[in-house]
Amino acid sequence: MNINKKTFLLAGFTLTLLSSCSNMDEVNNTSVQEVSTKPNVVYIVVDDLGYSDIGAYNKDSFYQTPNIDTLASQGIQFTDGYAANPVCSPSRFALLTGKHPTRGQATDWFPHKNKPSRSGHFNAADFERVLPHKETTIAEAFKEQGYSTAFLGKWHLGEDESFWPEHQGFDVNIGGTMNGHPPAGYFSPYKNPRLSDGPKGEYLTQRLTDEAINLVDGYSKKSDPFFMMLAFYTVHTPLQAPEEDVQKYNAKRDEANLENSFIEGEQVWPIDEARNIRVKQNHSTYAAMVNQMDTQVGRLLNKLKASGLDKNTIVVFTSDNGGLSTAEGAPTSNLPLRGGKGWLYEGGIRVPFIVKIPNMPNQGQLVATPVISNDLYPTLLAAAGLPLKPQQHIDGRDLSKMLMGKASYNELSDRAMYFHYPHYSNQGGFPGAAVRLGDWKLIERFENGVVHLYNLRKDIEEQHDLATEYPEKVNELRTKLHNWYKETDARFLQAKDGKQPWRPEA
Repeated sequence: MNINKKTFLLAGFTLTLLSSCSNMDEVNNTSVQEVSTKPNVVYIVVDDLGYSDIGAYNKDSFYQTPNIDTLASQGIQFTDGYAANPVCSPSRFALLTGKHPTRGQATDWFPHKNKPSRSGHFNAADFERVLPHKETTIAEAFKEQGYSTAFLGKWHLGEDESFWPEHQGFDVNIGGTMNGHPPAGYFSPYKNPRLSDGPKGEYLTQRLTDEAINLVDGYSKKSDPFFMMLAFYTVHTPLQAPEEDVQKYNAKRDEANLENSFIEGEQVWPIDEARNIRVKQNHSTYAAMVNQMDTQVGRLLNKLKASGLDKNTIVVFTSDNGGLSTAEGAPTSNLPLRGGKGWLYEGGIRVPFIVKIPNMPNQGQLVATPVISNDLYPTLLAAAGLPLKPQQHIDGRDLSKMLMGKASYNELSDRAMYFHYPHYSNQGGFPGAAVRLGDWKLIERFENGVVHLYNLRKDIEEQHDLATEYPEKVNELRTKLHNWYKETDARFLQAKDGKQPWRPEA
């Protein structure tokens, strides 16, 4: 009797099927149904979604997110998950490369036609404005292993189309261009060269999900695995949503008597105008955008389940930076976190971070170990049983064994995480850098070198600066940060009107 063997890899586990048939064609004709040998990946990135916008992270959220809350209950929810940068393009660089954006000098959002960064008391650092082809993106890594790859939504990683998704490892590109927001808004016609217009009034978030579902439909009929990155444009401005959803939240706001509430915040720009920070979630249109996004995530997850693919699909859900709370209408509040998009405070960099792997233990576990977007590249490769690329994702750590209960998160206890933003953000944030190690976080300002120290476990609001009380901890973290500047060839502010900004010691 000839014994044939076929091995299946499911999220790090091997399953071997034995058959007495003389060839695998005979196996296919039996009651045994052949499945993909490798797990699929659905990688969901929401633009500008705040940490406190999701019910799983904030039980008092004004916004309704039942589908994402369910996903959190089925996976691992990191309470201290971070984006690599407080604005979008650098964070996306990290998500796709596994490298800190400072290594690529991609430290600010990518404007069109080499428009200079905003200046303040000094000029911002020079920065690069493309995701270089020399980087092996996560899509290229999966494609090398026989995966079909698809990108849908916001790209914003290079103005010239030669740097768009179809040239960075994605077989399919639906909606990914140079733009950081929908050029014609959220309703068709879209004026997007990688997305055909739908019926007038079609909503972009729904359309992108329709396209993702159509792709899943096709993938379900094939044996090859797929890697899909769904990068919603929402909840980035302009604030637009279907009217019926807006009216639903108008009624909710009025019933709860939720009036606008702002406080005066830190003003970094050299102007006299005060900076207001929203401290209460009640913006009906923003709420409708969050709710629509959650509904569409639910539709996609339901499609995976209906297709039978959910049992063999890894799902990641995260955001590229914190919620918009200090500018452009300040539509959301990130409380209890301080600041928001464009700031090095927790509100600008701490984001929802959920990972679900088939057959993972401890579903619904809350993990307080700090992790960062750089980690997703090696984690997804390892979880899919694919070879790692340590020379590429050098700033990421493989979390797969921890997620599957085969290793302790204590392995990350001595890991420092770095954030570098030598720019004046559109949202009012100051140029600087930060390092987190354990419970401690140090922020260094680039205009004058002033540092702040916070114990995040005791003071998540970052209201109590402990720099003068713990000089040894300041020296420890500052030394680590300055060594990291040298390692990554970090850039800093430039002179303006003859005035020289602070520089770290050589």
